[in-house]
Amino acid sequence: MFSIIFPGQGSQSVGMAKEFYEKYPLVKSIFSRANEALNFNLSKIILGGSISEINLTKNTQPAIFVASYSIFSVMKKEFNIDLNQANYFAGHSLGEYSALACANSLPFEEAVRLLYARGKFMQEAVPFGKGAMLAILGLKVEKILEQINSISINGTCEIANDNGPGQIVVSGDKDSIQILQNSLKKKSIRGLILPVSAPFHCSLMESAEKKMSQKITESIFKNPKPSIISNVTAKAENKASKIKELLIKQITSRVNWRESIEYMINNGVNEFIEIGPGKVLTGLVRRINKDVNVFNINSIDDITNYINK
Repeated sequence: MFSIIFPGQGSQSVGMAKEFYEKYPLVKSIFSRANEALNFNLSKIILGGSISEINLTKNTQPAIFVASYSIFSVMKKEFNIDLNQANYFAGHSLGEYSALACANSLPFEEAVRLLYARGKFMQEAVPFGKGAMLAILGLKVEKILEQINSISINGTCEIANDNGPGQIVVSGDKDSIQILQNSLKKKSIRGLILPVSAPFHCSLMESAEKKMSQKITESIFKNPKPSIISNVTAKAENKASKIKELLIKQITSRVNWRESIEYMINNGVNEFIEIGPGKVLTGLVRRINKDVNVFNINSIDDITNYINK
């Protein structure tokens, strides 16, 4: 049994999927469709823009999606690999939109527009420099909650991502995150401030959630094939109406990635294929369970190696 997983923010790089773009007319067409959907040249930003441009959240989110969707489409249509026979699709944060589009639940153009809006609304929710995210290494969720509750924090300080054993991300206002980091440092616990432009997946994103609620509600979703693992519930979801409801909640909710991977493994999955830029999820899955097979597909050679495995 196998599952397809799609990366989220942090996996972007200038030139991602360029090899596919240059070789396959199919990918040129996908990039062109994205440009038309957004009414600006996203392709230029992905293939040859500056790092600062691609790191703008409103660009990052649709860019990673377009790269992931392109690689998935090449595997399916150029190599005749029926990826929709997977037991589940899952994606990390924005990667859930990649999963939905590839599972034929959400039309490609609609996913591009939703992710551009999502990135824009999330960026606007908190003034630049006022929020922060902290990756804490070596502690479990329960211990981090104990640490947060043991110090005097008046602002927002919430768990945003449970990525895997020993890698939890906390999100909130800059001052509160700094207090937590200083407290952890005194106890020799390592906490790294992440280079992000806003404090994602916490209650500070409420304005973004409200704005996205309207856009998602107005969008037409179909039931996916295969089922999607929701970041919010860490369970399989296959009803379009429920998926829409959870996508709205996802903006302020914790990304339960560890629980999502464990759910799939507990339901028989023993192989994960990460499709898209970077290798972040491949590393996280290996940390969660060393006994499963993990493949990273980010180049044409990766596809050939997967076929010949």
